[in-house]
Amino acid sequence: MAIQEILENITEFFNENVAPPHKITAVEKLEEEGWSATVEVIEEKEYMKKYAKDEMLGTYSVLLDEDKEVTSFKRENIRYRSKVDG
Repeated sequence: MAIQEILENITEFFNENVAPPHKITAVEKLEEEGWSATVEVIEEKEYMKKYAKDEMLGTYSVLLDEDKEVTSFKRENIRYRSKVDG
C-alpha cells in the first residue's frame, strides 16, 4: 500500500535526520508527480523536560517523489504543545 510505505519512509527519514515524528497528520497525492505530507515533531524534548517547560511541537511540510522518498522538508510552525491552534 502506497500510504503505508510513505509513512514508513517519513518516519525513517525523521528518525535519522530530525527527530522522531510525534504524528503524521496528512498525506496527499500531488497533481504533479509525488506526494506531500505534514508531520508534527516534539522539539528539544530533553531540554524542555529539564527546565520543566511545556514541550514545543514543530509542524513540518514534507515532499516526496514518485518513488515515495523524502526530497525536501521545511518547518512551517512551532508552538507549545498545550497551545491550541486557531
